[in-house]
Amino acid sequence: MFFHQDAVFENLSIHHVGNKTNDEFYILSDNPVDFAEDEILPELLMQYFMKPFTKANEVYQFYHPNEELQLNELYHFVHKYFQGEILFHELSKHITKHLYEVSEHPKIKSGEVYVVSLKNVQMEGEERDAIGIFKSENKETYLKVQPLQGGFELNYEREAININKLDKGVVIINDDAEEGYKVLVIDQTNQSEAVYWKDEFLKIKSRNDNYQQTGNLMKVYKNFVNDKLDEVFELETADKIDLLNRSMNYFKTKETFDKTEFEDEVIANPKAASLFDEYKQSFTDEFDMPFQTNFDIASPAVKKMQSSYKSVIKLDKNFHVYVHGKREYLEQGYDEDKGMNYYKLYFENEG
Repeated sequence: MFFHQDAVFENLSIHHVGNKTNDEFYILSDNPVDFAEDEILPELLMQYFMKPFTKANEVYQFYHPNEELQLNELYHFVHKYFQGEILFHELSKHITKHLYEVSEHPKIKSGEVYVVSLKNVQMEGEERDAIGIFKSENKETYLKVQPLQGGFELNYEREAININKLDKGVVIINDDAEEGYKVLVIDQTNQSEAVYWKDEFLKIKSRNDNYQQTGNLMKVYKNFVNDKLDEVFELETADKIDLLNRSMNYFKTKETFDKTEFEDEVIANPKAASLFDEYKQSFTDEFDMPFQTNFDIASPAVKKMQSSYKSVIKLDKNFHVYVHGKREYLEQGYDEDKGMNYYKLYFENEG
């Protein structure tokens, strides 16, 4: 879990980066920003830069396709800074030049690049130093109303930045350097061309930690139940929902995942459990994300997956049957006279 409430800005450098394909250029500042005498500005910047990361549960790490971390440019320069081999402002210039080189999609917007060094950020209960990189792409117009003798003065400011709307950001935690550091990412653009931020600029992959293990296992199990299991077993929709409900209940009530326990309590069929092992292995082979037999269940990942676990049976356009448990109280059949399927539900109270 990441906390920034006690974090302190040490340095801030601001540069501008354009779109290389559109023949725009980058502009590098000569010196870091001096805000030592300003008490309000650091608070505003902390809100602008760090507040979006309070909901960033997924942790990444730097990598390189050749499996040589030093070939990842951003990792290379950040690592040199954390090792004390280059100064902060020099680091910020290297970062901006690298971002410019990968800004080749014609729809990538130009904008300011903010590079900050931070102390006392908390990651998984430990205080660490960190580097933050943020980019502002979208500007807004603001009205300003000020008291004036006998009334008010109305003015405006164009090309201003909304501190509640960070476009892109990354926080690199000085921990697990040999594995590619711990990296948190924000990208609010949600456009296909914006993948350059993660894939080209950062070159990061998921760390496969407890959050990733929990989310991936729940996702793979859901796909297994919905798409694979009925190739071998005869399953009604209610049976699939029951299997998903049991798995959701398992993850919501347990603190740790245990493979054998999950197979006994949730899958409850040795042949189906063996099929699930094969299905998981295909995921591991494709995404290089091996599953552990035991791990701590991450509740934020469970909460995120809950909305995708459907527990409703849709009958034509007339009825929706929500199934939250007690599969044995639900029967399905076929009425020969009407020529239609039916469901029979047993219940104690109507509410």
